[in-house]
Amino acid sequence: MHYADLANACEARPFEKLGRQTINGQPVIRCWQPDAERATLIIAGKRHAMEKAEAGVFELALDDPSCYQVEFSNDVSTWISRDPWSLPQATFTDKWCEPVDLYNNMGAHLTEHQADDGTIVHGTRFCVYAPNARSVALVGDFNHWDGRRHPMASNDDGIWRLFVPDVQAGERYKFEIKDQHGNLLPHKADPYGFQHEQFPSFASIVYDPSQYQWQDDAWMNRAKHNPRQSPMSIYEVHIGSWKRHPDGSVYSWLDLIDHLIPYAKEMGYTHLELLPPMEHPYDGSWGYQPLGLFAPTSRFGTPDEFKAFVDACHRENLAVIVDWVPAHFPSDAHGLARFDGTPLFEYEDPQRGWHPDWQSYIYDFGRETVQNFLISSAIYWLDQYHIDGLRVDAVASMLYHDYSREEGEWIPNVDGGNQNYEAIHFIRRFNETVYARHPNCYTIAEESTAFPMVSRPTSMGGLGFGFKWNMGWMHDSLEYIKNEPIYRNHHHNELTFSLIYSFDENFVLPLSHDEVVHGKGTILGRMPGDEWQQAANLRAYYGYMYGHPGKKLNFMGNEIAQCSEWKYQDQLEWWVLQYERHQGTQTLIKALNRLHQKEPALHQLDHDHKGFEWIISDDAAHSVIAFIRYGIDKKDPILVVCNFTPVPRERYRISLPGAGKATLLLNTDAETYGGSGAPALKSFTARAEPYHTRSHSIELSLPPLSTLYYRLKLERD
Repeated sequence: MHYADLANACEARPFEKLGRQTINGQPVIRCWQPDAERATLIIAGKRHAMEKAEAGVFELALDDPSCYQVEFSNDVSTWISRDPWSLPQATFTDKWCEPVDLYNNMGAHLTEHQADDGTIVHGTRFCVYAPNARSVALVGDFNHWDGRRHPMASNDDGIWRLFVPDVQAGERYKFEIKDQHGNLLPHKADPYGFQHEQFPSFASIVYDPSQYQWQDDAWMNRAKHNPRQSPMSIYEVHIGSWKRHPDGSVYSWLDLIDHLIPYAKEMGYTHLELLPPMEHPYDGSWGYQPLGLFAPTSRFGTPDEFKAFVDACHRENLAVIVDWVPAHFPSDAHGLARFDGTPLFEYEDPQRGWHPDWQSYIYDFGRETVQNFLISSAIYWLDQYHIDGLRVDAVASMLYHDYSREEGEWIPNVDGGNQNYEAIHFIRRFNETVYARHPNCYTIAEESTAFPMVSRPTSMGGLGFGFKWNMGWMHDSLEYIKNEPIYRNHHHNELTFSLIYSFDENFVLPLSHDEVVHGKGTILGRMPGDEWQQAANLRAYYGYMYGHPGKKLNFMGNEIAQCSEWKYQDQLEWWVLQYERHQGTQTLIKALNRLHQKEPALHQLDHDHKGFEWIISDDAAHSVIAFIRYGIDKKDPILVVCNFTPVPRERYRISLPGAGKATLLLNTDAETYGGSGAPALKSFTARAEPYHTRSHSIELSLPPLSTLYYRLKLERD
C-alpha cells in the first residue's frame, strides 16, 4: 500500500488506511505520525513495539478491541496520543440536520465516543462542508498546524469529518483544504465556528457552550406578547465606540453590564440594538462585513461574556436586537470566498455574486446549502444567545438583481425582470423559520424601496418580516427640518406625506447610524439657526418623532445632541453634557421614552390607522401640525401639537372631536429641557365652539419651535 497522499496531505479516505485494518485476513493496527521515527502501542498498560512500514506509518499485527494509545518518538522528543482512527468509522456518518439545528452538526463540538471495548473517549468532533475539495485536513495547536497529521474523511456527501481525542475547549484550529486539482488554498476558518481569534491568526477556537448557566428564565418564559402593540424605543449601539476606558481601550461585554445597561434603563429605552456583534476581520466595517456568523466578536470578550451581557439585559427587562447580515460577505482569504476552490457560498457570475457598493461577495441564495447555513446562523443567535430580534441589513440589495448596477451589469430573472426570486424565497423561508421556532422573537427589515408587503405574513404573499424601517419618513422629515423655518411652509408635504402610507407596513422610525456618517454630520447639525435654535429644532423634531405612529430607533449620541459626526474609532462626545442644551436634550429623550412606555395611546396602535387622527395637517403657512393618538380602548388619547417656527403662536385655535378636558404631559420648550419656558396651557377644557368641521375647539399658546403633548379626557360627539 502506498501512503503518498498521507505524506502530501492529500488523503481523503484515512479510515481505509489507518486504525484497525484487515490485511490478508489478519487484523492489523496501523498508525500515522509523520514526524515520528518509532511507535509503541499501549494497551491496558502493556507496551507493544510497532514496525515502521513507511516514513510516518507504523503497523502491528494484533487482534485486541481494547482502546489504545500510541507513544511516538524521534531523536528530539517523545509524546503519547490517542489514535483518531481507532474509533469506528460509523460514528462519523451523521447526516445533515434540519436547517434550524444545522449548527448542532457542523463546526467543532466537544463530545465523546465509545471505543470497541466500551472505553469512553473525550475529544472534539469537527465537520466542514467542502464538496469540491480533493482533501481536507484539520490543523491547529494540537498538531503544530501540520496538515499531514489529521486528514479528515468524507462520505461522498461533501461533509468532511474527524473526531480528535483529547482536544478540549480553547484550542485553536483551521481547515487546510486542497482544491479538486490538489492546489493548496489559504487556511480557512470554520464557517460554523463558535469562537474566533482576531488578526493575525483569524483562527477558530473550540468552544464549550454548556458552561454558561442562564438566569433569565422569567424573561424567556414570559407569556406570548404582541410586539406591535408594545412599547419599542430602541437604542442602537456600536459597542466599540459607545464609551471607552481612559487609555482608549474598548469596553468589554462585562464592562457594558455595569455601564450600558444602567444607562439604557435610566434613559427609558426598551430595546438595545447592536450593530453586528458577529466576528468580522475589519474594524471599519462596523461588523457589516462578517465572516463568523455563529460567533460573537472576540473584540469585546468571550462568548460566555456575551451571554452574560444578554442575560443581564433580560434581567433588567431590556430586549436585545442584533443586526444580522445575509446580504454579503467579505473576500478575506481565511473566509467563505471560494471556500473549497469553487464558489461554494457565492454566485459564480460576478454580475450576481459581487457587490459593487461593498466590494464583497453575494451569497448564492439559490443553493439549499447556503440557505441552510444562513438560517441556521439566525436560529443559533436566538437559541444559544437568547436574542430577541434580528434586524436584517440591506434587504433591498438582496431583492433586486440590478441594485446599484447599471444597464448591462446585471442578469435578469427567468421572467426578464429585476427581482431576485431566489433571495425572495430565502427571505420568506428565513422569516417562517424564525417565527415558527421563536414566536416571541421578531425580525426587522432595513428595506429602502417600495417593495410590497415586507412586513406582512408570507401566507398573504408578504416577505414575513415583523417590522420594516421607515426610510421614507426618515428621509422626508430630515429634509423638512433642515430648512430654515421661514422656508418650511414650502416643504410642508415632507412633514405630512408619511401618514399616507404609515400603516401599509409595521414601521420603525429610524434615526440610525447611517444618518451620522459619511459626511452627513449629526442630527443636531442638520438643524438650522444659531445654537439655541438648533437645540430647539432638535427637541421639537424628537417630540414629533415620538408622537408619529411607528416604533422608535435612535442611534447612540443622538440623545445627547452630539456635535461631531460619529467615528467608530472614538467614544461618543460625553463631554458635551457639561452644556445645558445637551443636558436638556438628554433629559427630553428620557422623558419621551417614559411617556412612550406609560401611555398606551403612544404605542398600542402604531400600525393601525384607528390609532391616528389628523387635527391639523394643512397649516403650511404657520408650519403647525396637530394630531391625536389613540390606544386600543380609545381611553386617554394623546393630542400632539408641533410648531416648527421660532414664532410663538398665541391663541392658536384647534378643533377637538368632542367635549372634555386636557392635561399637559410634555412641552419640548420647557426650561428643564433647555427651552425658553414660553407659556403653554397646563390644562384646558374644550369649548362648544365649532371649528374645522368639529363641534369643539380650544385656543392654545404654542411656544416657539416646540412639540406639546396633552392627555385628553373626551366626550366624543
